[in-house]
Amino acid sequence: MDETYDVVVIGGGAAGLSGALALGRARRSVAVVDEGTPRNAPAHEMHNYLGRDGTPPGDLLAAGRAEVAGYGVALVQDTVTSTGGTVGAFTVELAGGRVLQARRLLVTTGLTDELPDIPGVRELWGTDVLHCPYCHGWEVRDQAVGVIATGPMSVHQAQLWRQWSADVLLFLHTAPEPDDATAEALAARGVRVVRGEVAALETEGGRLTGVRLADGEVVPRAAVVVAPRFTARSAVLTGLGLEAAPFRMGEAVVGSHVPVDPRGATAVPGVWAAGNVADLSAQVISAAAAGLGAGAQINADLVAEDTRAAVEVVRAQTDPEFGERWWEERYRANGHRVWSGRVNDVLATEAAGLPPGRALDAGAGEGGDSVWLARRGWQVTALDVSRTALDRAAAAAADAGVELETRQADITAWQPGEERWDLVTASFLHFLPDRRDDVLRTLASAVAPGGTLLVTAHDGGDAAHGVRRPGLPEWYATGEQMAAALDPAEWTVEVAETRPRPARGHEAVHGGHGGHEGHVADAVLRARRQPVTSSSLV
Repeated sequence: MDETYDVVVIGGGAAGLSGALALGRARRSVAVVDEGTPRNAPAHEMHNYLGRDGTPPGDLLAAGRAEVAGYGVALVQDTVTSTGGTVGAFTVELAGGRVLQARRLLVTTGLTDELPDIPGVRELWGTDVLHCPYCHGWEVRDQAVGVIATGPMSVHQAQLWRQWSADVLLFLHTAPEPDDATAEALAARGVRVVRGEVAALETEGGRLTGVRLADGEVVPRAAVVVAPRFTARSAVLTGLGLEAAPFRMGEAVVGSHVPVDPRGATAVPGVWAAGNVADLSAQVISAAAAGLGAGAQINADLVAEDTRAAVEVVRAQTDPEFGERWWEERYRANGHRVWSGRVNDVLATEAAGLPPGRALDAGAGEGGDSVWLARRGWQVTALDVSRTALDRAAAAAADAGVELETRQADITAWQPGEERWDLVTASFLHFLPDRRDDVLRTLASAVAPGGTLLVTAHDGGDAAHGVRRPGLPEWYATGEQMAAALDPAEWTVEVAETRPRPARGHEAVHGGHGGHEGHVADAVLRARRQPVTSSSLV
């Protein structure tokens, strides 16, 4: 499938959806890929999110998905299996077989809570087994709380949870005896230390009733606190060269994360990360804020790239030497095809009924149109400024069992001389307004009497509907505007119109608040040169 987006967001939690919201509102084409296993799914409510305190996590995500979809963001429920590519040309492979292309990536995959191997802990995780007092402390205030020493932060946890309850026990489990200063501090706050390894959690009716020690003693508790190891879900990023790094709280290593700078950018150009995958301590509201910030930074980065591209297009249009070099670099950049190799839809429709003869494909590129014509019996001359593109066109023709004549030339300086062709076609060969008519007249002069001129271009009206095009809307002409360049005494205009067609993936159609429109507009001109008659020879 040909699916190309400005940004693919990997992970559909609060951070990912917030980033997608900012980008969608910026009229970027965005896909959010999420496998549907949020970290906070076991929790009944989320807290500390101003205006939404106490909201079930699933409700927040459902609302967020509806909001981003309203701005044209594509929601893809699937699992990312691998990522690759480089800035401007990332690939995201999905378990379902789809491959998404993206100019930029936002990684919001979150983390995995690696829980201690104590029977009952996993079953009660998020309800009676907790770790964050700011998330759950209010709900168990004044109840009997037990902190099981399962990590380097356990003593700190015990002191924190004492803020919410006067009945806090620290179960040493397998941890060493606290030193004198630590023991004194715990005692001063009324936190009692229970020695002995924890064997299991006791439950009744699916709720915690106590902590069972190895010697069989059961200590009644209403809530238990553990310290998981927080591991960034970063395996899918290895194809990009991104590795997780240790995450420290003070001197203690409590897990791993993907390092980012203050803007949310990773060490790999074009890849941002936000939420728990980058900051293990982020709560829902801070993860959402980080996603929003990263989304804004990505848009700014794309704006800068779009501006550079627009400047290069102007230079390529106005400086022949730069233009040839620019096109060569574009075709050579990735070592593979730039275009799909498919015939242009307009050519396939408009030329289907024409009798084969000589055809000139101006701006032939890698030969998709030229090969299609040659396979239908046309004797084709492929004209392009790029030698690399023409070599690929010739190779495609050889693979198809047909022949092409290739000519390297800049169409703005090229002249047909005495040669004439029965069909002169140009697909998406664009020029600045002050040169457009001259190029059209040059192409028209190459048409034999009775022959056909067929020109397909992008319609400038697309820009008003969020279609990404290099340059300004006025760079593109309508069919009627192109027809006006022809002498009506010599030409019969058969088609001059704006024609809708399904968008290609690279065209990044974004319809604003209405979502993806799925169609773009082509400007089509088909004109027939008047045949030579006996009266015209007199």
